[in-house]
Amino acid sequence: MTAHVIKLPDVGEGVAQAEIVEWHVAAGDRVEEDQILTAVMTDKATVEIPSPVAGTVLARGGEIGAILAVGAMLVTIDTENGVGAGAPAEMPSQAEPPAPSASSSPISRAPQRDTTVAPAAPPDEMREGRPLASPSVRARARELGIDLRRLRGSGPAGRITHDDLTATTNQPPQALRRRSAKEEIKLTGLRRVIAGKMAESTRRIAHFSYVEEVDVTALEELRTYLNDRRADGKPKLTILPFIVRALVRALEDFPEMNALYDDDNDVVTRHAAVDAGIAVQTPAGLMVPVLRHAEEHGLWTCAGEIRRLAEAARNGTATREELSGSTITITSLGDLGGIVTTPVINRPEVAILGVNRIAVRPVWQGEHFVPRKMMNLSSSFDHRVIDGHNAALFIRRIKELLETPAAMYVE
Repeated sequence: MTAHVIKLPDVGEGVAQAEIVEWHVAAGDRVEEDQILTAVMTDKATVEIPSPVAGTVLARGGEIGAILAVGAMLVTIDTENGVGAGAPAEMPSQAEPPAPSASSSPISRAPQRDTTVAPAAPPDEMREGRPLASPSVRARARELGIDLRRLRGSGPAGRITHDDLTATTNQPPQALRRRSAKEEIKLTGLRRVIAGKMAESTRRIAHFSYVEEVDVTALEELRTYLNDRRADGKPKLTILPFIVRALVRALEDFPEMNALYDDDNDVVTRHAAVDAGIAVQTPAGLMVPVLRHAEEHGLWTCAGEIRRLAEAARNGTATREELSGSTITITSLGDLGGIVTTPVINRPEVAILGVNRIAVRPVWQGEHFVPRKMMNLSSSFDHRVIDGHNAALFIRRIKELLETPAAMYVE
């Protein structure tokens, strides 16, 4: 027997440790060269680590949630006659960071040589060991109440995919029955990062929220008009590019909102550049890609860049620069936006603009009610450096611009 020890690699940038967030193998499993062994998460990135050798897993360096120092044993493999024994595994070069505020961490993908497709398991068959699946597939399975041990994936080496979950949900429902099971889920990886950042923001920032109603009837008419006449290749306009433009114009009069507060040193830094964070829900969690220099974007380029950033965040290809450095954040749940929200500020920023869903409501106009498309803006501010009066004036300015959209483009 030749034991090959795979150590936690040094990823540089001052990273001294990493957390195990996913295991794809267990002791006794046969692995092939380049097969994914585990996913680890540092404060910079989440990365999948492949095996540099073929063999049988003898031991793992810790369970999910364990934090290992760089150089610590990650996996020990019996290489069977010493094939490939030698240098420890290296971290893949493509690694991306989690978003600064409750944001997700894209995962670098390494090639897998095993392309065997495993047959689907009978619905009542329970598999042994931990199934192969990505973190996003596991999260979706938990939401759907699907036990991955009952599935056999169609991906390489029997890896369970999103398509496998979709096929399962399309099956006829089981008979109604009483449920009494409990499941304890340890916060690890991205979810633990999100929890820590949210707790830090709410603990250190004196939040206050302000809600204003906005009539977006004229804006929606303009958006529909432009979409119906847009040229080939131009993206379909959502309301977000208009929100960004109104925000940029309002910040000209209220620069104190586009700032970062270093509360350790009592220094507020105001920024001329509007680097707008756009909160995006992804399979891995909430991420905040950054629209750089929003002030220089026209309506169509803004729409295209927002779409590109959102797609990059969702498919895990967003770069470190695209996921950090925002000066003010916009958050929206789209059609799920509700009536009122109380968004948490993306520390060290001092303001966050929340967009609620649009709904037709009766509005009194002198002598009678008329149907209008209305939307609430639910925004939060850091009361340590932003007064309520100024916050109200700031939102009122955004309201004026959105209700008279032509004013956003008149200097």
